[in-house]
Amino acid sequence: MNFSFASGDAVRAGGALLVIPLFDGDLGDTLPSALASAEKALEGKLRTAAAQEGFKAKADQSVSIHTLGRLESDRVLLLGLGPRAKFTPEVLRLAAGRAAKAAQKLKVADFTFALPSTEQPEWAVRATVEGLLLGTYRFDRYKSASKEEKSPPRATSVRLVLPEGAQKGPALEQALELGRRVAEATNWARDLVNEPANVVNPERLAQAAQEVAKEVGLKATIGGQRDIERLDMGMFLAVARGSVNEPRLIHVVYTPKNPKDAKRPPLALVGKAITFDSGGLSLKPSDSMVDMKTDMAGSAAVLGAMKVIGALKPPFPVHAFIGACENMPSGDAYRPGDILTSRLGKTVEVTNTDAEGRLVLGDILTWACEHKPSAIIDLATLTGACVVALGNYIVGAFGEHDATVEAVLEAARSAGEEFWRMPVTDLQKDALRSEVADMKNSGERWGGAINAALFLREFVGTTPWVHLDIAGPSQSPKERGYFNKGATGVGVRSLVEYVRQRTAEAANAPEEEAAAPVKPSKGAKAGKGKAPRA
Repeated sequence: MNFSFASGDAVRAGGALLVIPLFDGDLGDTLPSALASAEKALEGKLRTAAAQEGFKAKADQSVSIHTLGRLESDRVLLLGLGPRAKFTPEVLRLAAGRAAKAAQKLKVADFTFALPSTEQPEWAVRATVEGLLLGTYRFDRYKSASKEEKSPPRATSVRLVLPEGAQKGPALEQALELGRRVAEATNWARDLVNEPANVVNPERLAQAAQEVAKEVGLKATIGGQRDIERLDMGMFLAVARGSVNEPRLIHVVYTPKNPKDAKRPPLALVGKAITFDSGGLSLKPSDSMVDMKTDMAGSAAVLGAMKVIGALKPPFPVHAFIGACENMPSGDAYRPGDILTSRLGKTVEVTNTDAEGRLVLGDILTWACEHKPSAIIDLATLTGACVVALGNYIVGAFGEHDATVEAVLEAARSAGEEFWRMPVTDLQKDALRSEVADMKNSGERWGGAINAALFLREFVGTTPWVHLDIAGPSQSPKERGYFNKGATGVGVRSLVEYVRQRTAEAANAPEEEAAAPVKPSKGAKAGKGKAPRA
């Protein structure tokens, strides 16, 4: 999809479709310029036709009206934004997604989008571009029907008409390019999650990481079974043992070219990567197993974010750590009652083999801590309990380092993703107490998402850490705005925004403060084992 900017009368900008976003109240006596121009060309009948369709510019409303040859565009699409007082970039992003889907259904090759008047035109441009590109997403590569019977063709050209007072320039061009990169990376992550598990297994996920690294100039190191054994990742190895597909240890690194920046403590991103989760010997019910190809959505988000981070070139290193495997039942699978020894040295009694993600993450978090990061953010489709608590659209954010948690929440707000802080309380710690080992991998049903976070906390020590449970928002149960049913790519936008905000802070921080090292986590076995070979 090619984007260009235009100024002046949107009605004269051309294209088969003219898209006009409207706030609640814009249909009154004083009309926005684009609507006023279209209303005049249609001899005052546009608002009448919209009213007959029940359109009142409420959020989620839209109406398509044929111009009968009186405009250069064949149709006008009115998009509701709701009250101006509640307007956010996410409202516009969702509306743009609806516009993209409408254009697709109308088989429109090019169209014009009249940007609404806002105090921050850069955000309006970015949100619109993201919404349009995310809204065009479809995953239909395995349908055997002809191309005509699949999803309609995507629009190839979009003109963004600037509101009065907004000027073309580098700021808007940068916003457009950032929106494009973020949306394309998110759609890439959606593809990875939507692929079936017989296609995206641990080896293929590792290949995807290598492709990302090559594309944006990062370094990717991939380890296999022997490398994981050398690193004494007993929990990771146990989970992987039941599958014929060998596990992969993935490390993708962005390093700034400036030698001083390269010495700064890295930001560590950790993604859960169970490419298929049967539950192991604690087998899931069939209905619960169908969508378990999506249990690697955390790793997809991390890799998607690295695609953008490599292009942003922040003044500090960023490392992605991923342990990829399948959780399968077999004669060699780990069992309830087994006691595992983690890389950190802690022993874990297995009470449920379907609580496998936290086992893999525990070893990967330990490994990440050994690189002395300034902060760790992990993303994981970890618990159904978090879905029960927060539903399908809100990410649960856990962590005890207030400044880091608040920074992640602020990045999510800026990116338009819904995060909600959850408690990490020792009141639940007894749920993981074991009579025969240092801890259990799964406790009681109640507080399940907190219990999982408490388990992970054991492996990060004093390193500032945020755990994001994306089990609900990793896939959408229905079509909405720029969402389709299926993978959402949640987390990509927030991680990118977090890196952007840290970049801005680093630019304003004193050099000695920005480069100050962070103490390693207590108990981290730095230097034990060898890193996997490239």
